[in-house]
Amino acid sequence: MSRIGKMPVHLPKGVTCTVEPGNVVKVKGPLGELTQKVDADITVTVEGDVVTVSRPTNQPRHRSMHGLYRALINNMVTGVSHGYTIRQELVGVGYRVEVKGQVLEFGLGFSHDIHFMLPAEIKAEAEAVKKGANPVLVLKSYDKQLLGMVAAKIRSLRKPEPYKGKGIKFVGEQLRRKAGKSAGAK
Repeated sequence: MSRIGKMPVHLPKGVTCTVEPGNVVKVKGPLGELTQKVDADITVTVEGDVVTVSRPTNQPRHRSMHGLYRALINNMVTGVSHGYTIRQELVGVGYRVEVKGQVLEFGLGFSHDIHFMLPAEIKAEAEAVKKGANPVLVLKSYDKQLLGMVAAKIRSLRKPEPYKGKGIKFVGEQLRRKAGKSAGAK
């Protein structure tokens, strides 16, 4: 059996999970509500505060979906109970970000500012910048998939370049740096 798929998902206090017709799993908690359509072959059962996912056969397709849907349901439970946070750092002279409600205003070295509209499920804040430190954007949400897509879209506005490392990167991300031109190359 799938090591991930056979593990049960425990529901914390205040979180409910229901399986609706059409194999749609709905998870509701203090931070919000998420739904996920599960493949018809996969069976999801809720017994008390434990959710289990099972598969009908040992085919490779069923094995891969078994672990996938268990992980998606676990991410939904964690999201509506604790939430997720992604921190992004703006590396570059004069790079800045301002949060105005659901609109982010970036200054990324272009001739114009970039305005980025956030979905309603995502909350953003810009950490106060200390002198000599890079600005940090903090994104929070209960939906892990949506949060990852928005963070990737923000990173694509100015990807980190390999020579000086300027751009938008995740906090703690290791960049692959290249050496510049050699001064005394013959």
